[in-house]
This record gives sequence, C-alpha cells and structure tokens, in this order.
Amino acid sequence: MTEQILTEPVETGTSVPAETAETAEAAETAVPAETAETAQSAGPRKSRKPLLWGIVRWTAAVLVCGGIGAGTAMGITAMERTDVPGLATESDGRWEYPRLALPALPEGALRPYSDGNDGEIHHADLRKLLLPAPAGATVDPKLKGGWAGTDSYLALLKESDRGTVKEYLADSALRHVAARGWTTPDGTTTRIHLLRFSSVAFAEDFKDEVTREVSKSSRLPLGVEAVKIDMSVQDVAVPDLSVYAYQEEKPYGPEQTRWAYIQAGDTFGVVTQTRKGGTLTVPFQQTVALQSQLLG
Repeated sequence: MTEQILTEPVETGTSVPAETAETAEAAETAVPAETAETAQSAGPRKSRKPLLWGIVRWTAAVLVCGGIGAGTAMGITAMERTDVPGLATESDGRWEYPRLALPALPEGALRPYSDGNDGEIHHADLRKLLLPAPAGATVDPKLKGGWAGTDSYLALLKESDRGTVKEYLADSALRHVAARGWTTPDGTTTRIHLLRFSSVAFAEDFKDEVTREVSKSSRLPLGVEAVKIDMSVQDVAVPDLSVYAYQEEKPYGPEQTRWAYIQAGDTFGVVTQTRKGGTLTVPFQQTVALQSQLLG
C-alpha cells in the first residue's frame, strides 16, 4: 500500500482544487425555479451554505494531510538505508580506508605503464605507494610506512630460508624496501612490503623464484607448513600487474596466514595477513586490490 502511494506523490498545500470550488459556488448560487417557488410558498428554510462550506473544508484537509503523509514517506525512501533507524545494512566485513590518491611525480617523470616509460619504473616515492592503515587500526611501531631494511621482509620467512633469500636479494640489485603494518579490531595483523629493484627484469625474476618455491611448498611464511592457492583475489584485475595469492591450509595452528605477491614493473609487493582462528576473506581481497591499484 505505501509504495503505491509513493509512486504518485501528492503536492502539499491548503488551496482547494478549482473544480471543487466552482462546484461549491455553483451549488450555492444556482437554485432551480421550481425549488425557489416551493421555498416561497413553504416559508423560510435553513440555508445549505454552511453544509457546502463544510464539505469544501474537509476536502482541503484531506488533501493536505495526504500530501504531508506522502512527502514524509518519500523522504524516507530517498534516505540511505543506514539512515533509517531499524533498517541499517549489516557490514560485509570491509575495512574503512582513507580516500586514496596517487602521489605526485617528479617533474617530467611518467607513471610506470605510460607510453615512454618502457622500463615500467615507479618514479614516485615508494613510501607513498604503501596502502595506509584503515580506520580503527593500531599501527605497528616498527612498520610505520617508512624505509625498512631487508631484514624486515626476511622476518616474514622461516629462519631456514632467510639466508638464501637474503643472498638472492643482494644479487638482484634491490634498491629500496618500504613497509607498513597494522592490527585491526577484528584481530587481523597486516604487513605490506614493497621491494623496488633496479629494473623490471630483476623484479620479475624474483617473482618467478618465490612463486616457483611456493609451488614446491617451500619458502613459506613463518609458521606455515601447508599451502594452497587462494582464489579469493582472482577478480583483482589491475592492468599490467600480476597477482599471486596463497593461504595456509588446514590443519593450521592458533592462527592462519594469507599472503599475496604483486608484481608491478620494477616493484614487487607482498601483502601478508594473519589472524587467530582463521583469516577473513573480504579484508584480504580489499587490501590486495587497493594495494595493487596504488602500484598500477
């Protein structure tokens, strides 16, 4: 019933429709001749004017009330669902990130995938390409979005693998590492590392090396014993980027780990999330997608 009323809004106001007023006026003034003669012969009779004006006033009141009611209902339907008490939409688990924007480039520099930047080089400050922490998160004091040493990235790996990877990075002309980490109220700890190499060739070689090792169930994050491909980010499609995602397979210990590799030109990104009881799909998808867009 309510939606049917809303599809045809009624204007509010106190004026009486012209047809109603004219009908009332005609009813007051147009009296047939036979009625007039009967009235004269029968003596004085009570005037019909108060009755007619009462009808007019009630008609106007109904129109006004109907208009006000329709206006209020239309206002509610125009509001966001979360603005109406009792109709709030339940969150799907996404985090609230600050508004994102690509950092400014040095004068004359090009974006990594622009015509003229055949080397796919990120000329922007690598630290400003890190995804910021979402609302309500507690930032890791050791990973606040600044420059980080190689050991910061190696700490993600098992101790038995750190020496091999450190040597590989030294041979691959690694230039910079920037990192940020945080923990959200849902218990998820996120770490993002961006590794910039001296060329896209070195970055791609490193990507090939780590993905090849993971496929053999080696070179895994600290505490991970079994791994499977994580298909939750298959819809993360940023032009010119490659994304590879994995998750710790059951049975796992007190916490589960998910991680993703993002190969973007001369830069290699690593997004790692851990959470007691199991990682959450939606925040992982969201974080990987946003970080990929910043590198794209």
